[in-house]
Amino acid sequence: MADKSSNPLSDPKRRKAQTMLVHGGMERSQHGETSEAIFFNSGFVYPTSGAAEARFKGEEPGHIYSRFSNPTVEMFQQRAALLEGAEAARGTATGMAAVTTAIMSQVKAGDHIVAARALFGGCRFVVETYMPRWGVESTLVDGRDPENFARAMKPNTKVVFVETPTNPTLELVDLKAVADIAHAHGAVLIVDNVFSTPIWQKPLELGADLVTYSATKHMDGQGRALGGVILGSQELIGGDVHTIIRQTGPSMSPFNAWVLLKGLETLSIRVKAMTESAGKIADFLADHPKIEMLSYPHHASHPQYDLAKRQMSGGSTLVAFTPKGGKAAAFRLADALALIAISNNLGDAKSIISHPATTTHQRFTDAERAEMDITEGLLRLSVGLEDADDLLADLSFALDQV
Repeated sequence: MADKSSNPLSDPKRRKAQTMLVHGGMERSQHGETSEAIFFNSGFVYPTSGAAEARFKGEEPGHIYSRFSNPTVEMFQQRAALLEGAEAARGTATGMAAVTTAIMSQVKAGDHIVAARALFGGCRFVVETYMPRWGVESTLVDGRDPENFARAMKPNTKVVFVETPTNPTLELVDLKAVADIAHAHGAVLIVDNVFSTPIWQKPLELGADLVTYSATKHMDGQGRALGGVILGSQELIGGDVHTIIRQTGPSMSPFNAWVLLKGLETLSIRVKAMTESAGKIADFLADHPKIEMLSYPHHASHPQYDLAKRQMSGGSTLVAFTPKGGKAAAFRLADALALIAISNNLGDAKSIISHPATTTHQRFTDAERAEMDITEGLLRLSVGLEDADDLLADLSFALDQV
């Protein structure tokens, strides 16, 4: 009988990304199921009291309680880690739970955070409002220039936090340069990589210490389930990150983990198709006489185009643009669309458009939105899996109404 253990592909690290997205982390039960099993149980039994003691001490492997360890969630974590090139991962209930847990795991009262000011509304709340309540101060900088991070660093800076491309304007942060600055000051770099996805950008390879995702977005990709994931070294993930999850409970549901496992199987295919359509839409909008501003990382008009080509192997599934005429024009355009839905989600199989100034970033003052280049006319388009020609026709009709 042939021995498959000698087959090079028995080692998951020898497999290509799409193969890992289908097979990574798979652990079959005694029933030999083809699809991953869902373990709905909250607790686990032990053969003896001594075995329970050893497991709680960490002397023996095994699950204890699904708040911080579950077979289905573990399969999702392993698959995500293989794709990201991370040593370890932990799933969370939502993307914001991933961001909050990652940050909180690395700081204590008296510490300091430096963050790019262009952030998703919830992320900026955590850095700017929530953490200072617990004695962790923060400084926000224009993330487009790495020197701004260097100038903001203090002796007690423990975390540098960025998202790139940013939500919603698709600005970029030079990850390698900022990682070098953070590490020179003994700080941890945390990167929210949602807009790029692990298909187009690998923050850990560029020097990041922790990477976070809202798995609700591209990883699910079909508007079904909430989830988040934090990835990094075994030391950081298995240490402070795991402790926070274990003790405070921002845990991923086993059912959601199963849904996300199914989503990961097609992640690469979906993201590549969506990005191809997004590129066509960016080209169309760039030449349209009713468009005032376009932001798409892999379009030559992007002010950080060279950086985008250097650190992103694809241009993102998101496009930001502003029609001439401000808020009224933006609303009129969005309201005239037949295929593209008005919603605040992204990364979905269905194309979605949102008006950040009145939705995801509405709580900010006019001055704060101006600082982040979020104008009254800005629209954020998440490109889905519809035929690109249909999407272009939908946008063309809507622009005719402006």
